[in-house]
Amino acid sequence: MSVLHPPVLGFNELSFKASEAIRTSAFSIYHVFARAFAHLPSFLTSDVAIDQPNNVIDAGEPLMGKRKIAFPCRTSNVAAYDRNFLQKLLTSVESRRVAARVKKRAATAHAFLSLAHPAEFRPLGEDEIPLVLLTHNDLKFLRSFLAHYRRLGVTRFICVDDLSTDGTREFLTGEPDVDIWTSEVRYREARRGRLWREALFAMYGKNRWYLNVDSDEYLVYQDCFESGLPQLIRRLEEQGVYRLSAPMIDMYPPGPPSQYPFAGVDETMPWSVASCFDGNDYTLDITKRFLQLRGGPRKRKFGSDVDLIKYPLLYWDDKCGLGTTIHKPLPYHRNFFPISAALLHFKFFSDYKEKTTQAVEEKQHIGEAREYQKILQALTEDGDVNFVYDGTLQYSDPEDLIRQGFIHPVWADS
Repeated sequence: MSVLHPPVLGFNELSFKASEAIRTSAFSIYHVFARAFAHLPSFLTSDVAIDQPNNVIDAGEPLMGKRKIAFPCRTSNVAAYDRNFLQKLLTSVESRRVAARVKKRAATAHAFLSLAHPAEFRPLGEDEIPLVLLTHNDLKFLRSFLAHYRRLGVTRFICVDDLSTDGTREFLTGEPDVDIWTSEVRYREARRGRLWREALFAMYGKNRWYLNVDSDEYLVYQDCFESGLPQLIRRLEEQGVYRLSAPMIDMYPPGPPSQYPFAGVDETMPWSVASCFDGNDYTLDITKRFLQLRGGPRKRKFGSDVDLIKYPLLYWDDKCGLGTTIHKPLPYHRNFFPISAALLHFKFFSDYKEKTTQAVEEKQHIGEAREYQKILQALTEDGDVNFVYDGTLQYSDPEDLIRQGFIHPVWADS
């Protein structure tokens, strides 16, 4: 298995620190400008006619506001992610403002983590590629999940088991590359897992790359099974990128989910059963904090307007934090790299109504699981749901996502 050596391949540490120092020293200037922005004339803060890439949807772009770009887009969309000076400036100011607020709140936060397995803490080696995951009663995914990420090059799995009762912990105990952590508090009290993740990053070490996912999310990108994580990290470092943006692509089977079980008794990948995904009706906004993508089958069928972008591969250092949500990690200026990967996300198999009911009863998700409540209400009123529609696409490998415009080729020169 190929691994990183040294831990940050080809990373221009001097350039990185210099750019961060410049950003910090310029903050006072930014702050003065930001105060003035509130009083700028309307022609600067409303839509104006400026040159834009062809795949920017808006005819005019607010100099300081968010803008929509086409998604999916079958032509190269790298230029569409460019932001002007004022937008970048506001992002830096907003990042500092939110970071200061989060820091005050963090003073009273505690993750309450305990190492369940192995008996003693194992520090990460310099060459290791760690993956942090949270799981709750997802045993059916774990065999394929571990196999998938081992194939990509992960050497250590750092898992928080949130009181699973389906044999998750017993199974993981038999895996030599897995560290199992438990907590006195549940997912919601741990600020939807953010406290756990940040505590683990601190314990296992900063100034290194981590994968940061859930147990039902499978990262894919161009040629990922030929060019694993060490090569991907090297590519990001060459481009001066410190985190990888990836949309959750909600997968579903080619018929009513109740007819498609996924037992996970071996390393069969879940997309062999749930191979379909929505091919249109997404909205992608570039905001001052992050890339905001919404749409997919949950919105189409249940009206669930959830954020789909995550940052599953990130370089974690002293400036980083998960802020108010995992979808908008701090500092914000690192969140705008063109979408070059995807998280295949699996919810809809024959047990999805049972899983949804459990989520509603436990109330661990945002707003006392309000998005799950919407799904359960629809299932109660309408019965089983068939997600297939005219825009449904079939997934077989990451090249499908590139051809359909969901992800940009990570090895492209542009």
